[in-house]
This record gives sequence, structure tokens and C-alpha cells, in this order.
Amino acid sequence: MSNTKNVMDDIVWVGADDHRLELFENIYPLPDGVSYNSYVILDEQTALMDTADIAVADTFLANVETALNGRRLDYVIVQHMEPDHSATLGALIDKYPGVVVVCNAKTEVMIHQFFRNDLVLKTKIVKEGDVLSLGHHVLQFIMTPMVHWPEVMMTYDTTAHILFSADAFGAFGALNGAMFADEVDFKDTYLSEMRRYYANIVGKYGMPVQAALKKAAGLDIHLICPLHGLVWREELPFLLDKYEHWSTYTPEEKAVVVAYASMYGNTGRVATKVAEKLSKMDVPVCVYDLSHTGRDFVLGEIFRASHLVLAAATHDGNIFEPMEYLLRDMIAHGVQGRKVALIENGSWAPMAAKQMQTLLESMKDMQIVIPIVSIKSTLSENQEEDLTKLASELMA
Repeated sequence: MSNTKNVMDDIVWVGADDHRLELFENIYPLPDGVSYNSYVILDEQTALMDTADIAVADTFLANVETALNGRRLDYVIVQHMEPDHSATLGALIDKYPGVVVVCNAKTEVMIHQFFRNDLVLKTKIVKEGDVLSLGHHVLQFIMTPMVHWPEVMMTYDTTAHILFSADAFGAFGALNGAMFADEVDFKDTYLSEMRRYYANIVGKYGMPVQAALKKAAGLDIHLICPLHGLVWREELPFLLDKYEHWSTYTPEEKAVVVAYASMYGNTGRVATKVAEKLSKMDVPVCVYDLSHTGRDFVLGEIFRASHLVLAAATHDGNIFEPMEYLLRDMIAHGVQGRKVALIENGSWAPMAAKQMQTLLESMKDMQIVIPIVSIKSTLSENQEEDLTKLASELMA
């Protein structure tokens, strides 16, 4: 059964939603599913923009067949070789054996890595600025390495003013019958999942994203068609502004993320008490128990917020593992430029704060608030003022 949607009269979405996949890249939870986007351009010659994950192979191939409506497929343009966008390439070529694979030199190498000798290719190798005319539509190829793999390229339709943006501007979350971002309440229902997608999938590569944004700034873009998530035809400045913030690691707003790793609840109660004090300062505060909320969700919030409170118990002389994992994720994904307050707990030898500080100092432009609050088992009455000072210094 096919399910296609028109992006324009002669450009058809032939992707699929996936509600069954539990973990994206076998690590990131997908409570709202994910979409694999692919697009067919119908012109004097036809072109398919990327393929799809093997999990939706039957739907994807049926959609391509429906969109072509008996026509041959002339080109498949491979912008990104990650398997969620390329695993069905072999099946597509088997179905349309005359199709020409349009890709760059790095992509061609990866095709043979993934498919070995099982795939016979007719290739057209392109580089920066090369164009491909389909008749009315003229496609220009833009190399965007490390957004977020080294072979990635984007494609600009100079006729329709569409940027096919590969994984850039993507988001977690199935489309659920929608196509365009302006058809849904994006800020309430999709923005946090776009931010989580960026922080965890692309977050490390701020400088390559900046380079890609500079290239995009020279184009007259009317629509952005990513490989995951909704198509953008309105509020493009809003979307580009988000990517400007995220790729420069600039907080979107003045807000505090309080994250804690607590073994028996005492550290969590101290973190919650600090959150109460911060809320009275009229600043938005979110509180996360790292043993309950996945680090990928918290990392997305850290990209949003300007200030952090990190509270951790000491476990076997080290940082309690959920907090250590978050800090190492922050390092791996390039987090920088935040103001951070630290709280540690330990019944006989609190040691977490020093180790947390060492990890934070390996990140760029992280300002650590003094005083650091050290708890032994539970918060004593005379330490209440310490928490007040910590909250005040954090927001000073």
C-alpha cells in the first residue's frame, strides 16, 4: 500500500513513518517515532532524492512506484550514506536497473563498503557546484562534509528554490499525516525533538554546520526538505536562527537546567530545593533525575538553556555514574559557554564535585560558580544559606 504526498505538483514525498523503531541508531529513544524522507522529482527526466531505511523498504518502494506512475527512474541522488537513508539502495537498483547513481567520490567509496560487490552501479560523480539538468529543474550540488558524516552533500533545486538538506534541519518524530511544519503546532509538538535530534546527532559538528549555513545564505531558498521531519516553507528565519544558536553553542534563552544523580534521594532533594530558590528568581527551571530521564533528552535541554545546576552523589570514590555519563556526553557533543553550579554528596568522603569540575574544565568557556556546595548524607540546617548563595551566584 502506497502513501505519497505532494511537496509541489512535480515533487512528491515518497518516504515513510516508522512507529515501531524504539531506538534511533540503537541508542536514542523514539517515543514519537521517526520519518524517513525521500522525494521524487518528475521532469523530462526523473530523480529520486535518497532512499530509506530497510525497516520501511516495502512502503518506500511502493511509494516510488506510485509517484513514477509507470515512468522510468533516471537518477537516484545519494546525499548521505547512513543506512537509515541508504539501506534500500540495492533493492531500488534491482527494481530500476538503468538508474544512474549521482553521488560524490566519498559516497561512492561508502556504497561499496556497505554493499560490497553485490551492487552494480552506473554512477555520475559530482563535486561542489556541479549541476544536473532534469529538463525544467536544475539541481546544484553543495558539499557539506561532517554535517554529520564526511560524505554528506546537499542539493539545491535552482528552479523550485528548494534545498534538499540531507540530515540538516531534521527532527525526531513521525509526520503523522502532515507534511509541512506550518501544518502543525511545531513549537509545542516538534521543536524539542528537533533540538534533541540536533544536540545528539549533529551537535559535535558546530563548525561544519556554520560552514553549511554560510553556503545556504547565498541561496534563494523557499523550501527546505530534510531527510527526517517536516518540510519547511514558512518561517525559514526561525529555523535558521535555531541552527545559528545550536551550531555556535549559544543558549536560546535564559533558563536553568537542574540535573541530578541521586542514589537514595537525598541529593535529589537538595537539587529540588535549589530549583525552588531559582524559581522564586523568576527564571524558567527544569529538573531532571538522570536515573529516570535519558541523557539525550537532558542534552537537548542543555543546548537550550544558559545555566546549569549539576548535583551528584559520590559512588566508590567517583561521580555517581548517571552524572558522569551526562558530562562525558556533553564533552562528546561540544557543549560550551554555560554557567554551572555544582553540588556534591558523600556520607564520609564527598569527591564528586572535584571530578565534575575537571570534566567541565575540559569544555570550552564553562564558568563554574563558587561556592560549590558539599553535602554529607543530607542537607544540614546551616547549609540552607549555602544553597541560597549558590542560586544567587548562578544567576548573578
